[in-house]
Amino acid sequence: MTDLDLLHFEQLKKDVQAQYLKEYTPSHDDISKWKGIDIIYFQEDLRKKAKGNISEKSFYTYFKTSPVTKIPRIDMLNLLSIYAGYDSWYEFKKQHLFSGELLQDDTDLSDEEMKELEETVAQSPVSLKTEIQQNKIDLKPQENVDLQKSIPENQVFNENKNTDQKDVIAKPNKNFFRKNVWAIVTTVLISITGLLGFKDEIFSKTYKYCFTDADRGTSVINTLEIRVMKENESPLIYKIKPGECFYYSTKDKNLIMEISAPFYESLKVNRSLENAPGEELIEMKPDDYKMAVNYFSVKDANGNPELLKQKRSQLENLISSNAVIYQVYDNKTYGIERLDKQKYITLVTTPTTSLKNLNVIEMKKDNNGKIISIKFKIASTDEKNK
Repeated sequence: MTDLDLLHFEQLKKDVQAQYLKEYTPSHDDISKWKGIDIIYFQEDLRKKAKGNISEKSFYTYFKTSPVTKIPRIDMLNLLSIYAGYDSWYEFKKQHLFSGELLQDDTDLSDEEMKELEETVAQSPVSLKTEIQQNKIDLKPQENVDLQKSIPENQVFNENKNTDQKDVIAKPNKNFFRKNVWAIVTTVLISITGLLGFKDEIFSKTYKYCFTDADRGTSVINTLEIRVMKENESPLIYKIKPGECFYYSTKDKNLIMEISAPFYESLKVNRSLENAPGEELIEMKPDDYKMAVNYFSVKDANGNPELLKQKRSQLENLISSNAVIYQVYDNKTYGIERLDKQKYITLVTTPTTSLKNLNVIEMKKDNNGKIISIKFKIASTDEKNK
């Protein structure tokens, strides 16, 4: 990468911005000030015209900062160049040459790109070869002694030798415990220490809890948050994905859990574990009002004006005028954005492919049943495929 590449990329960003402004009117003309719904509409237009997509994280990395200190990968550069009306990144640079610039073919990799390629190769799995060396042991052939052919004097001598050998063997056996008493004591102490160190794992029992929708008899549709309450300790918090069960190992005699999910009523479970079964199915009562808001938020109206009008009307009735609504982002530059009721309804009634990735994280309602708080996130394609 050269300094000229950085300047070319700044030029390309301006061309991309100009291309978008031909047909759309975002909240700001400057692309670096776009956020929220502006980015979603831009991603939609990029998919339609260039048949590709850039993630929200990449947008914040390369478009919210100017000038940039690095340029994107070549595939993203080609995608943006096509959107701006050029055949490729190479063609874009070719038509925007600076004075005295010699254009290098994209096939020639820079030192930085070569280093990244070498690191990728170095991290790839390699077959391991194990060499086993065998020690060669020279064994002397044992001499066969035929006692029948030996002279009588030798037979008497061998008999005395065996007797002396028995005395020598008996003597070490007699003093074995005396010589190895410290080794035996050390072994016993290590065994006791290990037993005490792993007593929780040895004496604990694992319990399995699965969750079902009380009205529908199916798995819950949200990620559950389970708070295990322990006396004189802070709660232990676990996140359980839809369709998964919760496994908890403990040696305690009681278990207190507080279970919550965006579309279900909170539930407190108090169990005595002395005679509790190893597996249990827990029913979660759905909050139909919250489910209705989510349904109308993600329902696809296929651009039908009548259905969209009906969808807006239903959301108007379900959401309070003073509702606090937040969109959460997965980046450090812009973590959260607040929307009013009308802006939220406009977002969820505008037919875009991004709407299919809308996930409600949290939803609260008042005593009258009106939704007063919504926290949602539009997941990236990579997150949806996990």
